[in-house]
This record gives sequence, structure tokens and C-alpha cells, in this order.
Amino acid sequence: MALITLTPAERRVVQSSELSRNSAAVFAAAEEAPVEVTRRDGETLVLTTKREAAAHERILEVAAQLIAVSLDDIGTLEDRLARPFPWIKLLSVQDQRTCAQDIIDTARGAFVVNQPGRILTEIKAWQNTAEAVAAGWGQDEPDWLREPVAVKKPRV
Repeated sequence: MALITLTPAERRVVQSSELSRNSAAVFAAAEEAPVEVTRRDGETLVLTTKREAAAHERILEVAAQLIAVSLDDIGTLEDRLARPFPWIKLLSVQDQRTCAQDIIDTARGAFVVNQPGRILTEIKAWQNTAEAVAAGWGQDEPDWLREPVAVKKPRV
């Protein structure tokens, strides 16, 4: 029986001996969330996926960029954000303003609720929008149907 326990922050904790005895269960748990491995002869270690570690590094990079942007006083917020994220300039002027404010607001909120990954999601969503604009999507007015069109069920 695996001795995996949860701390108040929902982090799994195992003893190092459990890692030896039941590595499959510990590794499976580490794929879901970081696992603390306690040791008698040393500092507690954290076992996590490479993807999780890379995301953590990316969040720190973005946080550093946002701090630099906030300390810079040359140009508008959207101009300053365009330095680390040049794709912002592909958006309309209004969307640049909205994007800049959304990124800052999301960063503030995400750190407050300990969900910093949300910052990456927000930035990626805006980057996808900029890429779509650059590809010409959204420039044409939609051609609305005047009458409903019957569509067959896809499985028929």
C-alpha cells in the first residue's frame, strides 16, 4: 500500500523509501501534480514532470518581462509590452490596448490565486489572435444567412 499523503495545499508527500518500493505509483502521482519526497538524510525533494518544470520556468520568464515592462516609463503600456511580445503590433490599436490591459490584469489575478499558468494561457490566446489577424482572418464582414438552412445530422 502506497504511503502517499496530501498536505493542505494538495501536494502529495512520500518518503524516499516509498519511491524505491512503489515507484510506479509515485511516478503516476508525479504526472498529476508535483510530489514531495522526504528524506531522513537530506532536504526534501520535489518530483515533477519536465513539462511542469518548463512551464514554471516560462512563467518566471514572463513575470520578469512584466516587471521590466512595469518599471519602464518610455511609451505606452502596449508599446512597452510589444518589446517582449512583438506580435502585439499586429493587432488593431484598440485591441493592443485591450490585450495589454488583459495581460496585466490576468497576471495580477493569477498570482493572487496561485494559478500563474493562467498568464501563459492569456498571452497565448492573444498571440493566436494576432496570428489570425496577420493571416487575414476577421477582415471580411460575415455573410449572414437570411433564412435558416437545414443540416443533416453528421452521423447519418
